[in-house]
Amino acid sequence: MPNHIYHHIVINDRSANQRLDQALAQIFTQYSRGQITKWIKAGFITVNQLSAKPKDKVKLNDSILINAPAIIHHDDWQPEAIPLDLVYEDETIIIVNKSAGMVVHPAAGNYQGTLVNALLHHCPQLKAIPRAGIVHRIDKDTTGLLVIAKTLTAHHSLISQLQSRTVKRRYHAIVLGKMTAGGTIDQPVGRHPIDRKKMAIINGGKKAITHYRVQQRFPKHTHITCQLETGRTHQIRVHMASIFHPLLGDPTYG
Repeated sequence: MPNHIYHHIVINDRSANQRLDQALAQIFTQYSRGQITKWIKAGFITVNQLSAKPKDKVKLNDSILINAPAIIHHDDWQPEAIPLDLVYEDETIIIVNKSAGMVVHPAAGNYQGTLVNALLHHCPQLKAIPRAGIVHRIDKDTTGLLVIAKTLTAHHSLISQLQSRTVKRRYHAIVLGKMTAGGTIDQPVGRHPIDRKKMAIINGGKKAITHYRVQQRFPKHTHITCQLETGRTHQIRVHMASIFHPLLGDPTYG
């Protein structure tokens, strides 16, 4: 299975003056219009090397680039006998301590060895739950607790609690530099306009709010806790780097 989907086309007379999503759905019939719309919104499709919206009209000779992760269907997720650090389990939920280095969901370049693969082996009934019961996630190199729903009722309840913020999530991080005080970062986060594997603070990005507090200061580093009002990809990493206090050891934003 390829790790990436890559296409480059130039708009011709037949496709000119159509909506971007409509034109691409007609050209690339192997992908649904919904999938194409998701790629556009995620920044995996650019027009003349710029981000676009699904409703934008394409013009003659526009250069369209699709550079998206390979599509993986949930039915393709396979169980694997991978040890899990289980913190709690009952008939409705599992709480697992995800180790650093483990990807949560199978994706391009990581079809095996993920938390989902391990969970499906531990609890085969998760095959019938959306996204194998996972209702929130953390980055590959982050260690932390994840709550997994074992039933549809639990899945619906956890999603509702996360959306209403009755469930609180707190993150610990070590950042570079000696911070004087805590604060709040309210900056929109979106796909980086040039490096599509990174996120960045950009106009038109999704609203992102991070509250942070100082826990302990060291000569050249600071231990902080972060609480999020939103859950954007790489949000803490991008926000802390934006105020010149990147996470210690972050190879992407440090």
